[in-house]
Amino acid sequence: MTSPDKPRVSVVVPNYNHAQFLPKRIDSILGQSFQDFEVLLLDDCSSDDSRSILSQYANNPRVRIRLNEVNSGSPFKQWNKGVDLARGEYVWIAESDDYSHPRFLERLVAVLDRDPGNAFVYCRSWQVSPDDRTGGFIDPELPEAVRRRWTEDYVVDGSAECRDYMTFCNTVPNASAVLFRKAIYECVGGADETLCLCGDWKLWVSMAMKGRIAYIAEPLNYYRFHDTSVRAWSKVNGIWEAEGRQVGQWIRNQIEFPAEYWFSLLTSSDVSISAKRKILRRAWEVDPHPLRNALRVVFRKLRRKFLWHWGSSNR
Repeated sequence: MTSPDKPRVSVVVPNYNHAQFLPKRIDSILGQSFQDFEVLLLDDCSSDDSRSILSQYANNPRVRIRLNEVNSGSPFKQWNKGVDLARGEYVWIAESDDYSHPRFLERLVAVLDRDPGNAFVYCRSWQVSPDDRTGGFIDPELPEAVRRRWTEDYVVDGSAECRDYMTFCNTVPNASAVLFRKAIYECVGGADETLCLCGDWKLWVSMAMKGRIAYIAEPLNYYRFHDTSVRAWSKVNGIWEAEGRQVGQWIRNQIEFPAEYWFSLLTSSDVSISAKRKILRRAWEVDPHPLRNALRVVFRKLRRKFLWHWGSSNR
């Protein structure tokens, strides 16, 4: 174990009005099998009993508590505040209404330790109700044939992951499932504080473009769904849809999509018709003539094959 002034991992718990979930959240962190960490408990001016609960952990030597006197207005301001305070090499943003398996840090730290090129690692998550009943896995909102990919561990190039999957949706459904390098977070400028909901999607893409993404299929995170979550509130108020369009367009502006890539998706039997329509709409956003340009690539390939075959047969 390293010095308490330089822990391997900083666990940031940004809380707002989650008093009923805080004890389970914090205890699941303190009970990790990997113990080289500090805990930063942040409260964004909660109006419930959160602060009295947080105060119960004040005497723990690995815990620091920071309380806002005015609500920040964005969860991503709290993320940036927590990472700025963090002393660890790796950061885990453990949302205050979720909880984790005791081996969460043990498994994810090992992946980042194994390869410095991994910008971040995340694991599969269980969906859990307010009363702790599990309800299946939370996998990306992609066609069933594609979602099977998240049943096995993988490590992939981050740029390719963004192009192939993250341009369509946020494939990292829950921040509590992620462990990332603080240096990478700082390199990309942190989370976008102008966003209320989709700042995590934008952040994962920004960090992915700097290295590789690793995934662990073992479900070590419990992602809580309830009516008072930021996600539920944002859906009711239309923020989800508006920010999703904004961030989706930002992502597509960062990534170059070769014509053959679009064509391969549009001609694949594993991609549904509805998904192909979405792909074609997004192709038009970045290329005014996606099909024409894709067909040119195909014809060039066919021409090369024909010339090679014709030349071989006349030798």
